[in-house]
Amino acid sequence: MGALLLTLVFAASLAGFCALSLAMDRHSEDVFGRGSTPGPWRRWLQLGGTALLCVSLWASLEAAGGSVGWVLWLGALTAAALATVGLLNGWPQRFHWIASAAASVAFLSLLFCL
Repeated sequence: MGALLLTLVFAASLAGFCALSLAMDRHSEDVFGRGSTPGPWRRWLQLGGTALLCVSLWASLEAAGGSVGWVLWLGALTAAALATVGLLNGWPQRFHWIASAAASVAFLSLLFCL
C-alpha cells in the first residue's frame, strides 16, 4: 500500500500542476497553439488542480505520517513542478497527453487506496 500511496502523491502533484498551468493563457497557447485560451474551462482547471494537490497532500500524510508526510509532499511538489516546467519547455505538443495520463494514474491509485 505504501508504493501505491507514493504513486498517488507524485501523480496527483504532477496532474495538479499541469491543470493549473493549463488554466493560464500563456501555457495554454504554448500547448494548443496561438490564440487558444482556456475560456470557460479556466475555473474547472483551477478547481481540479487545487483538488489534485489536496489529494496529494492527503496521500503523503497517509503514507508517511504527520511529520515526514509534509516533507514528502514538499519533495513531490518540487519534483512535479520541475517535471511540469520541463514538459512545457521540451514537449509542449505532448503536454496534455502526459497530463491526462498523470490524472488517470492518480485517479486509479486513489480508487485502489480507498
